[in-house]
Amino acid sequence: MKEKTLRKLWVTTMIIFTILTIYTIPMTSLKNNKVVRTNLEIEEKITLPTESIYLVNEDNYLVKTEIPRKEKELKKRIKNIINYLTIGNKDLPKSLQGYIPKDTKVISINIDKEELIIDFTKKILNTNSEKQLVSGLTYSLLEVEGIDKITYLVEGKEWYKELTKDLGINEIHNWTDRNQITKVVLYYLDKNNKYYVPITKYSNDQREKIEIIIEELKKTEENLISLENIHTELLNYKEEANVLFLNFNSYLIDENNNSEEKLLNTIAYSVFASYDVNMVMFEINHKKLKYVARNNKIN
Repeated sequence: MKEKTLRKLWVTTMIIFTILTIYTIPMTSLKNNKVVRTNLEIEEKITLPTESIYLVNEDNYLVKTEIPRKEKELKKRIKNIINYLTIGNKDLPKSLQGYIPKDTKVISINIDKEELIIDFTKKILNTNSEKQLVSGLTYSLLEVEGIDKITYLVEGKEWYKELTKDLGINEIHNWTDRNQITKVVLYYLDKNNKYYVPITKYSNDQREKIEIIIEELKKTEENLISLENIHTELLNYKEEANVLFLNFNSYLIDENNNSEEKLLNTIAYSVFASYDVNMVMFEINHKKLKYVARNNKIN
């Protein structure tokens, strides 16, 4: 009798759960018809964790993109990232490719405090662009939380020691005086307006880095897109409680601009590469617009 009662209770609970699920599935319109978005679609777009990595595009730039985070354990996550960066990976978009030589093996992965130490086989040396390989791999692995520097070994022998993002990526050198070099990382969009492209620029510009970032993002580079209006002006800025407040004139946002999120991201990603802040707050004439957090969330 008790078993029967429990079975009835379970069935009733499942029916209620099903009804509630149906009535709480979000609806979105498509040409005036209502389309039901399934829980699976919601999970894929919102809740599944991803990793940020850097792959090579058709113009030979390293570009930032996202891959599924298939593993929870840190060493397995690192191996998964390396697998995506390896030439011949079939899971990559057609327009992007890896750069770690095929058949390269990972001998060992060790983590000492916040330093990642990886030992590769000699196959990794069979590359046409060691600089691109090392910078792309380093930037990809440093996106993993808890890793601040990386040392690479080749079959037990030191190859590169304690690398950080100071290494640079997609470098452009515009300096004449070796003693007064300023480095900033600027995030553009590729020519297809799809992927973010970090460019490390070296110059003798001695202004505050945020001023350089805003002015440089008004310019364009070969096969890259900048969404910033040339009339945009940074009126003032301040850093407070790990937040960089940027106050612009009204040219920052065009009411007809469908790429507002991408524009704000290019500025915010550039800031995060140069400043130790967790958030960028955007203002127009001292009125709060939106903010971008270091974890890629825009609000």
